[in-house]
Amino acid sequence: MDLRLRHLAHLDPQAVALPHGTEIVTRVDRVHGERVVPQGTVGRVVKIAGDELDVAIVGVGTLRYARRELSPRRVGQVLWAQRRETAWNALLPCVVLDAVVGSRAWGLASETSDDDRRGVFALPLPWTLGLVAPPEDLVREDGSATYWAAQKAVRQALRADPNTLEMLFVPGASARDPIGQWILDARDAFVSVEIHGSFGRYALGQLRRLEQGQRLAEHRGVVLDWLRRERAPALDEIATRLAALSPRAAPSQADAVLQAKQYVKQLYRSLFDQGLLEGADFASLVRFAREAAPDLELPRELRPKNAYNLVRLIATATRWLREGQPTFEVDGALRDRLLAIKRGEVPLDDVIAEAEAMAPELDRAREASKLPPRADVARADALLRRIGEEIARRHVERAPGPFGADAPRPPEVVWSE
Repeated sequence: MDLRLRHLAHLDPQAVALPHGTEIVTRVDRVHGERVVPQGTVGRVVKIAGDELDVAIVGVGTLRYARRELSPRRVGQVLWAQRRETAWNALLPCVVLDAVVGSRAWGLASETSDDDRRGVFALPLPWTLGLVAPPEDLVREDGSATYWAAQKAVRQALRADPNTLEMLFVPGASARDPIGQWILDARDAFVSVEIHGSFGRYALGQLRRLEQGQRLAEHRGVVLDWLRRERAPALDEIATRLAALSPRAAPSQADAVLQAKQYVKQLYRSLFDQGLLEGADFASLVRFAREAAPDLELPRELRPKNAYNLVRLIATATRWLREGQPTFEVDGALRDRLLAIKRGEVPLDDVIAEAEAMAPELDRAREASKLPPRADVARADALLRRIGEEIARRHVERAPGPFGADAPRPPEVVWSE
């Protein structure tokens, strides 16, 4: 049985929103400096300004297009974008808890910082009863606001998820409905020594992954430079030379060369998936290095913003474990250092060394912490039951508001043709 939402039956790719991060294909030629960026170029939406979108194109930069000049790259993206937009418009009145998070809550904002929001919404009773699985997330088109369904938010908080606990405990968290206040009143139930792992040790692990990612990004540049500057060497020759540079340990020289060869294959497959190569093969990689602009942007996960946030997580976890209360806003020398990392003034190797030096204090704070060892699942369960019963009561009594008389209609389903 194939059921689909009625409003998804006949989608126009030119009518749906293109959320932040969507891969697109350009529908017009565009002149950028002395270069023509042809129709059919693949890019990614990085900013939305009304009916205009900024699109990052690898090797070119960021260009602005009108919405009509872009199409989503994949059909599945059209369905996903439509579902997301429909859910946002229908269920936004059902948000019960809202908070400003991110750099503005941490005291690390600049004039260009985004206004990031997170919160919780509750599902009207009819949305939970039919064949269509209700959404668990509401995400604004530009990605600046995310709201989780109450059950998902509670599950995340029980795991000591940093984003969820921050949303619950930042000073500006505000309830839009009594249900939201119930959640705030119960937030202590989610606090435990588990933040040692979910905040601190998680951040240390991610920083080590950034270090490995940085090495891979450096290797990418080296490989493209070799292919661009020299008579095209064969794949085996590139792998042998790359193995000599790689810090990755291998049982033997043959294993090191095999690892390097696998990396080159991953490189051209990744570039092909991004629409930068005409084929997923080594010959296409050689042509790209020689004919296209090979200066690729740094992968998003390696940007300084990610490194400084991970260091902040370690500091936040240490203080919370030690003092028993969270403090998300940073000040003093730590604030100055985090801002320097954010501006890219501190090499990643130095950031990782500093984070490693923070690990012993993090572990000592866990050992001495008075926080409970685990979250209070009984209180969390009681909270969700109370919310469910209240939603049912408002629905049955047709109470005013988005959970009763004014509830949004749930999506309809029909047989597919």
